[in-house]
Amino acid sequence: MCRSIKTLRPPALAEEATEDEIRAAALQYVRKVSGFRAPAAHNQEVFDRAVTAVAAATAELLADLEVRGAGSR
Repeated sequence: MCRSIKTLRPPALAEEATEDEIRAAALQYVRKVSGFRAPAAHNQEVFDRAVTAVAAATAELLADLEVRGAGSR
């Protein structure tokens, strides 16, 4: 979907994803879906809310995933 979004779970990352990595992925996702690299001033609030919501959903997903075996992807 968006090549600049990287896998945020082991074994792709050696450690757990940081809050900054999760937020960066969320930002890239919202940019891709909205079609805006930077929203106009009148869309900034809704854009920021979307990034926050996607980051929260991503953090929850990563926390709840059960990865079995070292070679799982």
